Amino acid sequence: MKILAIDSSGMVASVAVWEDGLLIAEYSMNYKKTHSQTLLPMLEDVKEKIELDMQTIDAIAVAAGPGSFTGLRIGSATAKGLGFALDIPVISVPTVDALAYNLYGWDKIVCPLMDARRNQTYTGLYEFVRTEKERADMEVSTKYGYDMRVIEEQCAVKIEDILEKCNALGREVIFLGDGVPVFAEAIKQQMKVPYSFAPAHLNRQSAGALASLAAIYYAEGKVQTAAEHAPEYLRLSQAERERALQDRA
Repeated sequence: MKILAIDSSGMVASVAVWEDGLLIAEYSMNYKKTHSQTLLPMLEDVKEKIELDMQTIDAIAVAAGPGSFTGLRIGSATAKGLGFALDIPVISVPTVDALAYNLYGWDKIVCPLMDARRNQTYTGLYEFVRTEKERADMEVSTKYGYDMRVIEEQCAVKIEDILEKCNALGREVIFLGDGVPVFAEAIKQQMKVPYSFAPAHLNRQSAGALASLAAIYYAEGKVQTAAEHAPEYLRLSQAERERALQDRA
């Protein structure tokens, strides 16, 4: 089975090809260019470098949101276009879940933080639990692995709210995501349990992690048609909020 994964939910643009438990290629860029400039050229570059026949792709995985409104629309449009063109399903993976999956197997509470502006964060809480079932995302079949358990589903909340929930769990927490530098001072002041930050190579969106989690979704039948897929924003865009205020005025 072969999955093409796309993540343009944040500052990072990332494309990956996953096949039968092996990450064949991954191309990520965290630079000051719009995803409309980078995503398709990155995909073409990966396609050329690994001599990818698009007809061999079984599914398109995409970070479904939350995240940057523009980034999500670009990723969604790309996934839908490929899904329609190739007549294959789309695997919509929650952005925060995919970000947490970067830290597969860690024994701490995992708390992704994405900067949602206005002192809010897109976040959630996760832990990895030992399991004895075979895993769909492993290159070599194994009896043992970890399931990612969702403690707090992805949401848009004030940073104080998620830090309070972290403290209430009474366990060490590891933070990752572009919200870490934004909320570092709040974390320092409010955390009452031990905490740490993910290293640089694991602390941003990764299409490789997205693809690995998508493989599990696919095995569980969590797929959509290209027509069914739509981004999950979690909250209104700024333009929609301003329009709502004008309507109430």
